[in-house]
Amino acid sequence: MLERPRAMAIEDHPQRYAMANELHARPFPTVRAPARAAYLALKPAENAAGRDRDADRAHLIDLLDRYGAKHPAPGDTHYFGDIGKHRLKWESHTEFVTFTIFGDGVAERPFDAETFRLFPEDWLAAAPGLRLTSALIRIEETPTDEAITEKLGAWFVPESLAVSKVLDDQLIVAGDFRIDPTGHMRFAVFARPDTGARRTGRVIQRLCEIETYKAMSMLGLFMCREMGGRLNGIETRLTQLVADMTGPISKPEETLHALLGISAELETIVAQSSFRFGATGAYETIVNQRIEVLREERFGGRQTFAEFMTRRFDPAMRTVKSTEARLQAMSDRALRAGDLLRTQVDVARSAQNQNLLESMDKRSDLQLRLQRTVEGLSVVAISYYALNLVIYMAAPLAEEAGVSRTWLGAVAAPVVVLGVWYLVRRIRRSVES
Repeated sequence: MLERPRAMAIEDHPQRYAMANELHARPFPTVRAPARAAYLALKPAENAAGRDRDADRAHLIDLLDRYGAKHPAPGDTHYFGDIGKHRLKWESHTEFVTFTIFGDGVAERPFDAETFRLFPEDWLAAAPGLRLTSALIRIEETPTDEAITEKLGAWFVPESLAVSKVLDDQLIVAGDFRIDPTGHMRFAVFARPDTGARRTGRVIQRLCEIETYKAMSMLGLFMCREMGGRLNGIETRLTQLVADMTGPISKPEETLHALLGISAELETIVAQSSFRFGATGAYETIVNQRIEVLREERFGGRQTFAEFMTRRFDPAMRTVKSTEARLQAMSDRALRAGDLLRTQVDVARSAQNQNLLESMDKRSDLQLRLQRTVEGLSVVAISYYALNLVIYMAAPLAEEAGVSRTWLGAVAAPVVVLGVWYLVRRIRRSVES
């Protein structure tokens, strides 16, 4: 008998199984032609990334309860199961949720909206979001190329029709990315008789993803159009402000206040648009990747999905990227303007400090001259009092020697003055040293 393998004595990371299972959480549907599908993507108008996910789950359960279907497990972001005679695929994404209903067979009338009516009217009205996009998908077995060309001419707008052979000519997909009178996009899928149901399901899933992520990407374009006028006004003010800074600034406080206002406004726009810019870039990448994995080949000289996106989708994405670059450039300009203003203010302050130092030097020279004048007067005053003191002290001796007070003063005056002058000079030199 074979021994059962024993479990390894090693502790698993707490999220090991969750990480492994995440790669298999959204399996592709299996669809065999002929079939039909109705697709719906819902997104809240504001703060879609922070929406109430419990409301999304409650909305799904409400639909399942109408058909007596099983509920998803708590916390699931994906569901696939039967609802009556049809199958439902539900997915929860960062900003939106999607519902896809698959049914066997095709309607007698192409793209009959009856398939979409499997979503009840009152259930749609209670949706915790708005319709981002919806689509009707018709899956047929491949007729002749002439028959396909005739059908496409009747079903789609020729000017915007994109058709291509995909997955090594196993299927032919078509769509014009226009909203029909019933409010839905239309996609046609023609499968070869030997095409597997899983491969057909993958192609349908790719078409739905291309449409959804294209719509999500276009949100970035309309955001750029809305902020275009605001950016033009800010750029005009910033350009004028920088131009005024080329000359002497009379009121730097007013210039600084205006510059701070521009910088704050730009930072507000950056904070409000950074998520949408990042999301638009991610969604654009997904669109291009989903088209690339189809491995398109041209059908009947028509444009492929990749060519359609190059002509219609890529210019919109370039507009978003240029607006993002423009906003970043304006923020950098505001920073450089702030540096320039600080430099000009520093230079002006340096000039003021230089003038102040020159004025202080002049005042010091004047004060020195005044001090020397006062020193001269102080020598005279001190000499006067010192001379009187000498006369009082030497007068008795002078009288005994027969010298009068007048001659005593005359002889002592030069000596006293020179002595006082020398003493004051010594004191000033000692202080200055």
